[in-house]
Formats: sequence, structure tokens, C-alpha cells
Amino acid sequence: MVFGADEAGRGPVLGPMVVAAVAVPGPDRLPDGIDDSKAIAAERRVALARTLREDDAVRIAVERVSPDAIDAGNLTTLGIEATARAIAAAVTTDEAGLVDAADTDPERYARRVADAVADACGPSVTIEAAHGADAADPVVGAASVIAKVERDAAIDRLADEYGAIGSGYPSDPTTRSFLAEYVERTGDLPPFARRSWATCRDVLAAAEQSSLGEF
Repeated sequence: MVFGADEAGRGPVLGPMVVAAVAVPGPDRLPDGIDDSKAIAAERRVALARTLREDDAVRIAVERVSPDAIDAGNLTTLGIEATARAIAAAVTTDEAGLVDAADTDPERYARRVADAVADACGPSVTIEAAHGADAADPVVGAASVIAKVERDAAIDRLADEYGAIGSGYPSDPTTRSFLAEYVERTGDLPPFARRSWATCRDVLAAAEQSSLGEF
């Protein structure tokens, strides 16, 4: 067995960060078309994720990091801990795998993930990390697909409850409009916003300035 791990939703201002680990007998067990999730159309990602989950030989584990946890902690450390929990859940024997490096130093990132797997009482694993692993390695690509589909599903559920919220990324005009309108209407940020993000601080500051201008 080999495994890969990747995350989705590191940069958004809304919603969770999702980490997935995928373990397979070998890359040839993966369905055709696996790639970095960002390079795959949404409908195709969903179909690939379904195929992966329906294969009994494929082990999948998903971990989520909430906006509250992100606001209270260090994003890189939280990502490492979530990656370790996912690997510990998906990998049952001493196996080797690759993770997408969310650090400027891939070797340091790999060491930190391996140490965190040990702390999570997981198996003794050999871990390497690389930038762009989700595009270069199909098993990491499979993990990126699972993570992205899970993250998108979480955003869809929020949209069902709150209306159009966009992708959750600060660069998304729909997301920015939603935040501004929500704060204007309620006086506070939605419960699934990452309050420590500059986008949220800017929206709150703009609303406060607007209210002062009314006097």
C-alpha cells in the first residue's frame, strides 16, 4: 500500500479547511483522470470521489479544521495535525507515502507530519513531502480530489442555509458581498467566517465606519 495526503480550503475566509488521506495498493488502482483537483471540473471531481469511495481496496480518511480552530491556532500546525490524524486513520500498517508540502521547507514539513502521526498513535510511516505533489503524484491527486469535494460539499450546505456565499475565497466578489451584507444586517460576522482573516477585519471596519457616518 502507498498513501497520499492533501488539503483543501487553506486560504478561504469562509468554511473549514479539509484534509484527506488516501491509501491504495498502488497508483494503477486509481480511476483514470486523477489529477490535482484544481485541474478537474467540479462534476468530474464528484464522480472520481464516488469511484474512489466505492472501491473496497481504497482507504480514505477525512479531517476538518473549523474556522474557530483556525482563528485560535496556527494554520500550518493545524494542517499538520489534521494531516497526521487522517494518515493515522487511513494507514493501518507501516507504509510509505507522500504529502503536499504546505511549508517552504518540504523536508521539515515531512518530519513534522511523521512526528504528528506518531503522536496520534498511528503506524510507523515513511513520509516525504513535495510542493505540487497533488499534480505530480496520482495518489496525492486522489487525496486532493477527496478533500476538495468534501470542502465544496460543506460550502454547498452553508449556501443552502445562508444563500449565495460564493466559493468562500477573499477574491470572490460573491463572498465579499455576502460578508458585507451579512454584517450590515446582523452587526456581526457569520459563525462560519474566519474572524482573524484580514477580509473579515476589513468588513467589520467598513461597517463600523459606515455606522459612524450616519451620526
